[in-house]
This record gives sequence, structure tokens and C-alpha cells, in this order.
Amino acid sequence: MFMPTLCVVLPAADRAQLAQVVANGNTPQKLAVRASILLMLADQVRPSHVATRLALSRNHVHYWLRRYVAAGVGGVLHDAPRPGRRKRITAEQVATIVDATLRTRPPAATHWSTRDMAQATGLSAMTISRVWRAFGLQPHRSETFKLSPDPQLIDKVRDIVGLYLNPPAHAVVFCVDEKPQIQALDRTAPLLPLRPGQVERRTHDYTRHGTSSLFAALNVASGRVLTAMHRRHRSIEFRKFLDQIDASVPRALDVHLILDNYGTHKTPLIRTWLAKRPRFHVHFTPTYGSWLSLVERWFAELTTQQLRRGVHRSIRELEAAIREFIEAHNETATPFVWTKTADEILASIARFAERTLAVHAS
Repeated sequence: MFMPTLCVVLPAADRAQLAQVVANGNTPQKLAVRASILLMLADQVRPSHVATRLALSRNHVHYWLRRYVAAGVGGVLHDAPRPGRRKRITAEQVATIVDATLRTRPPAATHWSTRDMAQATGLSAMTISRVWRAFGLQPHRSETFKLSPDPQLIDKVRDIVGLYLNPPAHAVVFCVDEKPQIQALDRTAPLLPLRPGQVERRTHDYTRHGTSSLFAALNVASGRVLTAMHRRHRSIEFRKFLDQIDASVPRALDVHLILDNYGTHKTPLIRTWLAKRPRFHVHFTPTYGSWLSLVERWFAELTTQQLRRGVHRSIRELEAAIREFIEAHNETATPFVWTKTADEILASIARFAERTLAVHAS
């Protein structure tokens, strides 16, 4: 008895879309198979032959035919949403975890761990960890801060930020500071170098071969640094460094120095030196506000890229490594870009101070 072939009539637009899916080499395999089923049925290939050619069952072929009839091409090329597993934690439980993390402490401890919180709430440690990650809670971490008590904080912030954002004409602005007591450290055993699957390793103990102090003046406009190294960092050495700065700047230009409140910068020797050179203008950062000096950012790069993992068997080796870093920096120097205005900085400090007062008042 003759059995009619089960087939489907595809509109031209649907056929073109399915053909493009099959021809695209980046199409996921499951979508290419679905499109091929419909195209073969549209070409009057029997479902049993389609199943054989594509290594599928007849039920599989019939399923995607019914799916196309019910939902069109979109129903074939896009999976229907699935309900997924039921949530095992309620919104009330999440709120309880967050509130307990923020407002309470575990017995005989300063902060919660996932295991302590899991035991207290009856949930798993993995659930606690997921909730903490979702709300950005990290009870195991702690940072330090220091608010400046300087009575001239506002004026000093505006003064220094103004030099960064609107530098004076016919003048050079330097951020000047020293990095004292840089240690020449040699490890007690050779380094084990980096290799695939293994980070560089070093011994935790070391042998110290002396120290050196680095004086640096960062040119705010160019990003280049003027440096000097001395074994000590008294006002005598600082005055010699000021002489070096004075000699490097053309006489026609004023010099603005941004300094922190280190005692060496305020001795009678330095005050007398500055009084004899009226083209020098000193701008002190607020108390505990050395972060306003851009040279600290350069010191951080020196520490990260050269000093922290360096091995130096003598002060001479240490100073040679520092000079190498300085030369490489000055060859490709670009200025550090200051972006925040004085008002933004002061508003941020005010918000932080208000939060601190609110916590102690509650």
C-alpha cells in the first residue's frame, strides 16, 4: 500500500534562514542538525531516511517538525526557557545572612567566616559564600585609613590640585620626596625561576648588605624624574638635591616644589636656602596627605617593578638597578594625569568623615 511522505512546506524566508544556519561554520552543532531536519523534510525526504542520515531517532525528527509547526523558525533555533532547579534559599534567609554579617560578630572572634556563618544559620558554607559575593561582602579583609587633622587641609588640597590641573605659566612644578632606607637584599638561596605551572619562588629570609636613600623630583608636566642617591637623608643631603634641581631649571622659570611634612624639609638650613632663592615656591601637602604628591606614584612603580623582587648583593648593585630603572623610565616618560578636582576630593573626604562619625554615634 502506498504511504505518503511526511514533509513540510517551508516559506522562502524560512528556507533561506535555515540554509544559512547550516552553511555557517560557526553554528552550534545542535542548531545545524535541527535546520537540516527541516530542510530535508521540505525536500520530501522520508523521516526514516532523515533519521538514518543524521544518526537520529524518528521521534527526534518528528519532535522538531512539530516544534516548527507550533513555533516557527524561532522555536527551532532558540531553546525554550527552562524552569531550572528550585531555589533552596529564600529572600528572608539572604537578608538574615547580610544583616548578621554587617551587625553582629561570632563568639570569641572579630569577624565571620563562611563556616561560622553556615553553622549559625543552618545553611551550607557554599551558600554563605555565594551570598557574600553577590553583596560584595568580605569579612576576612580589613584596610587602614588615616584622616588628616591638618587645619589647613582645604587650602592645601586646593593649592596642590590647582598646580596639577592649571599649572602656572613660565614655571616648572616638581613633586619632591625621598625614599629612605632602601635595602640591598640578597636571598639566602638561589631563586627558583618561573616555569610553566610554577610561579617564581624565593626564600623568605635574606641577607642585608646595607641601605641607600633615593631623592626624586618628578616633573609634573613631562613625567621625567631628576634623582640623586645618598647613603643618608639628612637636611644636608636634601639641600644638595635642591642645588641639583636649581641647576637643572633655566633661570627664567619659577620653580614650584610640592613637599610632604618630613622634618628634613623644614629645617633652618632649608628655610635659609629657600629664602635666598625667591623663584622657588614651596607647597606642603596636608598632614598625612602625602598621597597628593605624584612622586609617590612613581615610587610605587619603582618598588613594584624593580625593588620588591630584586636581588642585590651590595649597595652598588642596588644603586645600579635603580639607575637602570630611572633611565628606562625617562626614555619613555609620560606625565601622570590628575583627574579629580579639589571639590571632588574634599567632598569624598567629607562623606568618609560623616560615615565614620555615624558609625561611632550609633
